[in-house]
Amino acid sequence: MSEQRYKILLIDDEEVVLDSCTRILRGGNYDVVTSMDGAQGVELARQFQPDLVIVDLKMPGISGLEVLEQIHNFDSTIVSIMLTGFATVGSAVDAMKKGACDFLPKPITPDEFRMVVTRALERRRLILETQTLRREKEMLREQFAAIVSHELKSPLGAVQTNLFVLAEELADKLTDEQRQRMERMKVRVTDLMKLIQTWLRLISADIGKIRDNFHPVAVTDVVAKAVESVQNEATRKAIDVDVEGADAACRVNGDEGTLVQALVNVLSNAVKYTRGGSEVQLRVAEDAGQIAIAVTDTGVGIAADELPHVFEDFYRAPSSAKGQQGTGLGLPLSKRIVEAHDGTISVTSEPGKGSTFTIRLPALKTS
Repeated sequence: MSEQRYKILLIDDEEVVLDSCTRILRGGNYDVVTSMDGAQGVELARQFQPDLVIVDLKMPGISGLEVLEQIHNFDSTIVSIMLTGFATVGSAVDAMKKGACDFLPKPITPDEFRMVVTRALERRRLILETQTLRREKEMLREQFAAIVSHELKSPLGAVQTNLFVLAEELADKLTDEQRQRMERMKVRVTDLMKLIQTWLRLISADIGKIRDNFHPVAVTDVVAKAVESVQNEATRKAIDVDVEGADAACRVNGDEGTLVQALVNVLSNAVKYTRGGSEVQLRVAEDAGQIAIAVTDTGVGIAADELPHVFEDFYRAPSSAKGQQGTGLGLPLSKRIVEAHDGTISVTSEPGKGSTFTIRLPALKTS
């Protein structure tokens, strides 16, 4: 396999600097082009599409800072190094603000120059890998949406249709108790169809559409329905879900179904990772125009380096995944739902002691 070659653009108004830098890089896996003018350098960057730009701070015409700004305006992934014979803390800070990843005072030594170039190109590699992973994640999300639509929505739609037909055919044969069960099944299937539709919108990042269904929602209703959804699993593990502070007067403007789902995802995780025979706490509080719903478990907790990733699609923390199965979509979906309601969701955790997830939503003002 051939070694990857990197493209480097050198911009400096001193020919001796361009020559010395080119000589230092000779023999490496680099393709190097040079320019003695800032404006020409910017145009070369557009055509050459370099991985790394090395530019002098002070040049006739446009300065090195302006060169960096223009280059990063059309491609923010290009990494850059600023050279200068007038090194100051202020000029270094200005260069970093314009996107430079490093700053070298003249005269430069060959070893130092090679080290800084290597470090900059490693940063470029990581930036491109991150972009690739992000694109792959988007593709995975789209594929998941297609799976949800085909594998769940279609057969469930057939079940719903047949259930409604069956209810009509047996209308005069059912007992009152059987009729009530049939109605509950119809409601549940209808709710599930709505939930799948919501998942598809959320996974496709079209969360704005759920705003069409916004209306005043009682937080007590959201909490009660979410707790009911996880109660069977909690009972199976002998876990008590302790609810406090849910005031009937607390209301938010939102979509009840998706808010319930957001809280169910958080509660399900809490029950899943809490030890049997223990307790999950759910606390509701209103303060400074916001309603906070905090869910605290006594589970395995989440390591500090994993906390920034828990709301990422398909992420499952290694420290908490042992023996547990999941899609890695529950918390990201909750985050999208909460943000669609102009709220926030956050987490604090201590490994071995448990975690607290807090959903904050704007409180609906009462007249």
